[in-house]
Amino acid sequence: MDADNLVRMANRIGDFFAAQPDREEALVGIAEHLKKFWAPRMRADFLAVVDAGAPALHPLVREAVQGHRAQLAPVARVQG
Repeated sequence: MDADNLVRMANRIGDFFAAQPDREEALVGIAEHLKKFWAPRMRADFLAVVDAGAPALHPLVREAVQGHRAQLAPVARVQG
């Protein structure tokens, strides 16, 4: 998926959760939203964009990704 589009969508999520008074609750909310509503491929692409720097990324989203990365990483399927 297009990196700019992923950042734009993530920033909209960040804007929504930035209004919450409890910062930790906002960070968890962002991570949960990404996990619940973004397909594994989208999350993988987004994590790659974040790793590449993504200077336009909302600071709250960046913090949520850093703090909850394991939750966001797609699970590798085992072939057998």
